[in-house]
Amino acid sequence: MLELTFEDGTIRVAGDPKVDLPGVDRDARSESGRAPAHRYAALLDALDGRGVEYTDRVLDASSLDLSTTYDLRGYQQTALAAWRDAGDRGCLELPTGSGKTVIGIAAMVALGTPALVVVPTIDLVEQWQRELEREFDRPIGRLGGGEQRVEAVTVATYDSAYLRADELGDQFGLVVFDEVHHLGGEGYRDIARLLAAPARLGLTATFERPDGAHEVVEELVGPLVHRVEIDDLAGDHLADYDIKRIEVALTPEERERYEDQQGTFTDYLARSGIELRSGSDYQELVKRSGTDPAAREALLAKQRAREVMMNARRKVERLAELLDRHRDDRIIVFTAYTDLVYRLSERFLLPAITHETGAGERREILERFRDGTYSRVVTANVLDEGVDVPDANVAVVLSGSGSEREFTQRLGRILRPKADDSRALLYELVTEETAEERVSRRRR
Repeated sequence: MLELTFEDGTIRVAGDPKVDLPGVDRDARSESGRAPAHRYAALLDALDGRGVEYTDRVLDASSLDLSTTYDLRGYQQTALAAWRDAGDRGCLELPTGSGKTVIGIAAMVALGTPALVVVPTIDLVEQWQRELEREFDRPIGRLGGGEQRVEAVTVATYDSAYLRADELGDQFGLVVFDEVHHLGGEGYRDIARLLAAPARLGLTATFERPDGAHEVVEELVGPLVHRVEIDDLAGDHLADYDIKRIEVALTPEERERYEDQQGTFTDYLARSGIELRSGSDYQELVKRSGTDPAAREALLAKQRAREVMMNARRKVERLAELLDRHRDDRIIVFTAYTDLVYRLSERFLLPAITHETGAGERREILERFRDGTYSRVVTANVLDEGVDVPDANVAVVLSGSGSEREFTQRLGRILRPKADDSRALLYELVTEETAEERVSRRRR
């Protein structure tokens, strides 16, 4: 009879199955078959389908009796049901603020098996830990932020999970990947490969990645099995919203600098016969800059042109008008540049949050924003995901990438339902007659 065991991120198949098994290769060193741990569920299906008898010693995980006080909303129940119908594997795409954590908790209760939650930031570790401790009234393990404690229900950062996946791979029957698009990163993929957990749930506000790496996520976690759009929930479970696009002009001096730097970049492309039709084309240009000084100068010129258009002086002037117009509202200002955050903080006396802001200071600022002591905050990227941001009803995007994910997450920051049923409002400031117009169209 075959025997299945877990060894260092793999499934060892001892004995002769008499049939070919998908994903199982012969390991001459151990004189047994071996498959990547993430193929465990598929391997069981293959063995059962072929009528092969076996002893399964892979998971070192007893059942858990978990319960929740959450009463899932209709769209949350539909999402969870879609995941269960897909064999407890796959990804769910729901807007920021729609309660993805609640669905993850409901999945743990439904399966009653030890669960590992993998998240990208320490802030999210703390948020999941608080929620799970409150809901399950049991010790919750934590991997990250100076702690390495494993329990039947554990929360880990992607970095910590990456370092320990091979040793923890047989301890959990369910793994929940929050912000699952991070799993498409080259190194993080090994987390999913080394875990044997047959049940896998991916949660995200934007599943597809521009680099196509979501196809790897589909292989390791499962396909996108259910999607809920922002507009499906706006006006009911999320606030109604409006997006206003405001165009500003460069000053004559900024226009001259922009055209000069942008011209250096486009002239190089024309001389070299390079067409930038995809992200991979741009990556090839970056590689070329390592040996071609002209390519390096072209990329630097492109960066300088980008800084001019995204930090246009008249954007700041329009921001002053918006802050005055919405003096009684709760506002988050988003930028792409840390130095601009500090300039805006100093000019308008705005609390600032950047990647340089310590965890304690960030918590204090957000708490004061939550209790009304502060009514506005300015930030560079770090509030896009992974932070429980208090309610706001106005967002101002001064600059950002062309990422639909980034734009969707920023919009989600102001979509919590409002007590007075008022509409949320997002302003997008765009520098006219520059590449930012194209960037704006792409991220919308």
